[in-house]
Amino acid sequence: MRTEITREELERATGTINRINGYYQSKVVGQSYLGCALLVALMTNEHILLESVPGLAKTTAAKVMTDAVNGEFSRIQCTPDLLPGDIIGTQIYNAATNTFENKLGPVYANFVLLDEVNRSSAKTQSAMLEAMQEHAVSIGGTTYNMPEVFVVIATQNPVEQEGTYMLSEAQMDRFLLKVNLTYPDAASEMEILNRIEADIFSESHAVASLDDIVFLQKLCKKVYMDPAIKKYIVDIVQASRMTDRILPPELSQYISMGASTRAAIAFMDVAKAVALANGRVYCIPDDVKMMRYSVLRHRIMLNFAAVADGISEETIIDAIIGAVKTP
Repeated sequence: MRTEITREELERATGTINRINGYYQSKVVGQSYLGCALLVALMTNEHILLESVPGLAKTTAAKVMTDAVNGEFSRIQCTPDLLPGDIIGTQIYNAATNTFENKLGPVYANFVLLDEVNRSSAKTQSAMLEAMQEHAVSIGGTTYNMPEVFVVIATQNPVEQEGTYMLSEAQMDRFLLKVNLTYPDAASEMEILNRIEADIFSESHAVASLDDIVFLQKLCKKVYMDPAIKKYIVDIVQASRMTDRILPPELSQYISMGASTRAAIAFMDVAKAVALANGRVYCIPDDVKMMRYSVLRHRIMLNFAAVADGISEETIIDAIIGAVKTP
């Protein structure tokens, strides 16, 4: 039985969302889509992967969003010599008691920034899989649950950069969204300099609480999604696996693997969060389409021919969306 969202609940949600958006825009210049994606990650309690060249405010945006909700922030700088124990924690010998004690690592926080995640080895990257999927970590046979609000914000440089390791398909699939950032325009870059000169980052204050975020997460689950919208999501995901039937041969030849069932779940969760962020208690097809690139670009695998011919994931995604009938 579906529980209706009351007017008071919607007003509280809208007020919280507007305050977070306003705080983000007061600190970060020109990355409005990134702000929206981070907000969706918060509202769904899921994880987000950010990719760009260094210096485009990925870390700043993550810290600003954390400050906005007064969360506990933890930053892990990934390097080739980083070990799994450096992330999740390890056992430490206590000479006074002659016993080993479990010490939790920096992963135990509300917001965990994995900076340049693809500069760490595959073994270290895999240490985050349990935490991201199960919201728990195991040390010395003891399981520790993550905080109720637990969001991993991972950043990575393009794989063409020196000294990087590609993330495995299994780990990529556990990120709700993947956002690619581009350089700011001249006007935005000038505003960045002005804000740095004015030292706006020296002061921070919370505009919401973790309880507000938990409220938003619970409310997102109550947003109504018509069966026709669910079928639309399933049709998109199914189409990504049978592109030879719906796309012309000149495009279908580039796809080696379609999206998993996690993509369908991600589409549903993201659409509900987008609807609530827009002040609605029900989903429309545009809510599904809005973040289609971020939901699918890391879940559709292209072959080497696509790279050679300059075919992007976005081109394939647009073709799939165009081939599926909108309800």
